Formats: sequence, C-alpha cells, structure tokens
Amino acid sequence: MTTLKVAAYTQGKDNPSARFRVRQLIPTLAGQGIQLREFAAPVSSYPPRRRLWRPLWLGGALITRLPQVIAGYAHEVTLLQREFVSTLSTLEALTRRPRILDVDDAICLHRRGDFAARLARNVDLVVCGNRYLAGRFSQWNANVAVVPTAVDCTRLKPRANVMRPATVIGWIGTSSNSRYLEWIEPALAQVLRNHPAVRLRIVSDEKPNLRRLPSEQVQFVPWTETLEADAIRQFDVGLMPLTDGDWERGKCSYKMLQYMASGIPVVVSPVGMNAEVLALGNVGLGARALADWSECMEALLISPGDCANMGNAGRAIALRHFSIPAIAPLLAAAIRSVV
Repeated sequence: MTTLKVAAYTQGKDNPSARFRVRQLIPTLAGQGIQLREFAAPVSSYPPRRRLWRPLWLGGALITRLPQVIAGYAHEVTLLQREFVSTLSTLEALTRRPRILDVDDAICLHRRGDFAARLARNVDLVVCGNRYLAGRFSQWNANVAVVPTAVDCTRLKPRANVMRPATVIGWIGTSSNSRYLEWIEPALAQVLRNHPAVRLRIVSDEKPNLRRLPSEQVQFVPWTETLEADAIRQFDVGLMPLTDGDWERGKCSYKMLQYMASGIPVVVSPVGMNAEVLALGNVGLGARALADWSECMEALLISPGDCANMGNAGRAIALRHFSIPAIAPLLAAAIRSVV
C-alpha cells in the first residue's frame, strides 16, 4: 500500500471537530497508509463578539492561513475540516486539488447556504458526519460519503461498579448548547424534587442558567480535555436533549456516543442521527415532550439492572460502529477515492 500525504486544515487546536474528526484519527490513519498533517488555524475561525474588531480579525485569520496553504502543496490531497473562516468561503479554492470537505454540522443553514454551496462545488468529495448532512450537500456535489464521528473507546470506558443505583444524571457540552438543557429544566426539576439524593452534574465551559433547580442538587464541573473522560464516567445516566429542527438534525450524536462508549445508558431526543443510533440496540430511551423526559429519567433511576444492560449494549455498539478502529478505515477509503 502506497503512503498518501494529506494536508488537513482545521479550525483550531481547541475546536471539537478538529479533535474528534481529524486529530484523534491521525495515528490509526497512518496504519492505513494515510500520512495526515494537521494545519490548525493560528487565529480563531470564529469572529469576536465586538463587531468593531471583526475586520482586523478577518484579515489576521486569512493572512496567517496563507503560509499553510502554500505548505499544503507538498501534500497529495487536501482535507478541509469545514470552512477556514466561519460562514464564509475564502481561501479554500487556493488549496491543492483533489480537495475533500468534511462537515459535521448544518453549516448550510447559515447565510442562505451560499458559502456552503461554493465550498461543496469546489471540492472533489464531501464527507458528512450523518445522512441528513449528506442529503443537504448532495444538491451541490454528487460525490458524498458518510463518515460518523469516532469516539475514543480506550479513553472513554466504563467504571468498575455499574450495578449501583443511579444517583447522578449527567450532561456534557459547550455553553452554546446549554439552551437544550434549559428547555428540559421543568422535567429536571420534577425528577430532582422526587429524588432528593440524586444529583445533576453538568460538565461545560460555563455554568448554565438553571434557576428552577435546587442548587444543592446541581453540580457544575468546569470542562477540561484532561478531565473529560473521567467526568463522564461518573454519570449514571447521560442526557442529550434537542429541539426538532434542521440544525439539530445536522448534529452527529457525539454526546450520546461519548456516554455509550463509557457504558452509560442514555436519555436523548430521538432527532436526526440520535434516532438512528437508538435503533441500533437497547442503549437507552428516547424522549420528545417534557413529560417524556421526566418519565424516562424516573424509569432509569429506579432500575439499576436496566441501566447496566443498556450501558453494556451502548458500549458494544460504540466499539463496533463508532470507535477509532471502526471509523478510520472509512475515512481512509474516502480519501483514497479522490486520488
């Protein structure tokens, strides 16, 4: 097998998509004959909140990318992990062909989809994190492949005693997604009120605004990459609430997959890819309305045996379908298909 050199442009060292869809796959891809070098954005791909600074930010983001674009010509394939600059099409067309665009969010919903269409038309393959995204991007490029986001099942793994009664309901995510947790706050309040010994543990970059919950039953854990796996492992039930919209259908169920890899039963909104993962086995419960959320959480809190069985099933499915050894060959095959 000949070695293929790939230049992968990501949105930054701290960007979750860069970590999970590119960086963590590099060692395994090497075993597939794919020598991938990551070019992380030196300047954030996302604009500052103050509009006054945005022209300066945009100039800095593009200027610092130019040396990376030039260096990329020493490689045989270009992998664009989303756009260089959030919601804009800029220097991507200057990179070396063949080009692959990797997408794991419904970026096509921004700016009427114009920039996403330009990106898709200027690449040789679009790799999408789920089937919904593949359907959206296929209108601009006929060559589309679905490659789910991989979970590191060696880092995310179950704790020893999984048969203990459930006492910790957990959620992990960025503060930009805490609105989904706030949406189910009434259901959380009811469950915590019914179970004074139960704790809601939130792992995030910022504490969410959950004023209706008893403060003594809510634990906030500041997120760090180092502590992430251990923090998830302490959950007894993992939550992934979503509203049912186009943006949510574009999500790649990563939170759910992290819980499953850790042997934790899930309660999730059966929206988009979440519903597809739920259908793979008895890994947890789907909840749509607020009443469903409280009923599902209650059901798992009183059934340690069911929790253990669901956690075991989730772990097995994560290993089989979404682990790094399962996903890296799919990406390697997609990369080789454009050469």
